[in-house]
Amino acid sequence: MDLSKLELLLREASERTGHKEFVIAGSLAVLGVLGQRPVPDRMLVSIDVDCWTPADPGRVFDLNDSLGAGSPFERAHGYYLDPISPQLPTLPAGWDRRVIRVPMRAGIAAWFLDPNDTAVSKYARGEPRDREWIRAGLQAGLLSGAIIEGRFRATNFLNAAEASRARRLLAADLARVG
Repeated sequence: MDLSKLELLLREASERTGHKEFVIAGSLAVLGVLGQRPVPDRMLVSIDVDCWTPADPGRVFDLNDSLGAGSPFERAHGYYLDPISPQLPTLPAGWDRRVIRVPMRAGIAAWFLDPNDTAVSKYARGEPRDREWIRAGLQAGLLSGAIIEGRFRATNFLNAAEASRARRLLAADLARVG
């Protein structure tokens, strides 16, 4: 995935919704630093763009049939929009002040979650493919264990067990990437 592909998808989304601003979460939030810092290929393999429209978060779900999984857009391009609610990702306080704004053509702007905030959300989920993404970012120096750990303290996890698991997973990943 790269910014030109994302721009095509967001232009289609904008034409259908009238919205010009989109928040990008999940693995492809790392596109926000592309061009500023090297990004490992392993962090760019996702084909689903987790996204919401900040002015009207529910509106993005109207795009599922035309741009979502199994849509004509996915069949034509090999990737798709995955509409999500801004309440879905587990994020640390202040995430919204750390988003990375990338202007695109046609007056569209993508707001990308900070990669370390994305890592916090991924640790809350704890899925193996999310851990691969995180380890690639840690190895490349794109993510910081110290920053992630600090942001854990500013995160309202689902419960104490989720918070404890996230901390254990971070410690294991830091030990593995050395």
